[in-house]
Amino acid sequence: MFCVAHPAERFICSQPWYASLPATLQEAVRSGVYQTEGAKGEVMLPVGSQVEGWHAVLQGLVTLRSPACKARTSAFIGIPDGEWFGEGSALKAEARKYEVVALRPTSLLCLPLPLFHTLRDTSLAFNQFLVQHMNLRLGQAMAIIEAGRIRSPEHRVALYLSRLFWRSTRRLNLTQEELGQLAGLSRQTVNRVLQALEAAGIVTLDFGRVAIVDDEALNAHLAATALV
Repeated sequence: MFCVAHPAERFICSQPWYASLPATLQEAVRSGVYQTEGAKGEVMLPVGSQVEGWHAVLQGLVTLRSPACKARTSAFIGIPDGEWFGEGSALKAEARKYEVVALRPTSLLCLPLPLFHTLRDTSLAFNQFLVQHMNLRLGQAMAIIEAGRIRSPEHRVALYLSRLFWRSTRRLNLTQEELGQLAGLSRQTVNRVLQALEAAGIVTLDFGRVAIVDDEALNAHLAATALV
């Protein structure tokens, strides 16, 4: 079946593991996924809540945040549209250990747990995708831990602009406030760092958008600020 009618169906049909599924399982996945909507600032998935499935951001931007982070307004990780998250929670039979907060109006997609486990049990392509995805998340987590220890605003902003977190685009529809929430920095600090990156020819700035124009220079900046 060719998927055209609904954004959720189009998203599912575009996944690299979908085409190899038998027709009956394709239909089960298409009909089984569901959407939820969240306003800016809304906790869409609370800490301690029962895990219902594996989630993806269809549209918008969310941050995964532990309750202890609230006072510092810092995030564990940001998830842009087109990305899956919560595979660790889906794999474990325990309550959610972090909250998922919408940084802008957001639509989430949920692949329910029974379907998630069926795909794990029957699809090699799904498992390969899941392993690659978890490896990416591990790399992101290690980078965030290291950046938190370094405590350099220049390094943290550059990190959250890098391809480690934004693989599909170098024109980020990201406000300075949102970037500050992801990096755990004030908007004023983010503005100062971005202005310096723009002066160095690494990024260009527009209203609500940051474009990375020189990835090699951004990587060099990351390496240099890691030593500060």
